[in-house]
Amino acid sequence: MSLAQHISQQIERIEALQQLLEQEQQILGQGQIDGEQLQAIATQKQELQQQLDRQEAIRRAAQLKLGYEATSQGARQAAAQAGCADLWATLLERTQRVAHLNHLNGELIQHRLHHNQHMLNILRDAAGSAPIYDAAGQSKTTPQRINSKA
Repeated sequence: MSLAQHISQQIERIEALQQLLEQEQQILGQGQIDGEQLQAIATQKQELQQQLDRQEAIRRAAQLKLGYEATSQGARQAAAQAGCADLWATLLERTQRVAHLNHLNGELIQHRLHHNQHMLNILRDAAGSAPIYDAAGQSKTTPQRINSKA
């Protein structure tokens, strides 16, 4: 397989990863989060990452075999020599975009975690020192009854 074909396959997988990250971002932005969807996306992201890692190892081995250094400059030189410098530039650009999306999704997750912790703290403060839920997630408080005779 030529270097151009390797790079093209990497671009395809990076674009698929980008689509998954965009889906993940949409889910994280919703009021009600679907945990099953997030889990499915996480599994798909992991599979794509493993495929990308394998392809990158193959590309680097080919780069070394052709006599280029195992550096970004060596990769750029190998791509230029193989006539696919434009594909290499596209791969780098898409990779940076995916890294940025992944960072943003991480920030969204951190924001949600912070928000959830804040809400739990409010509930704890409102309940005093007594726990609100038992280990099974059931409410330990008895429902307040409204006096309808008033």
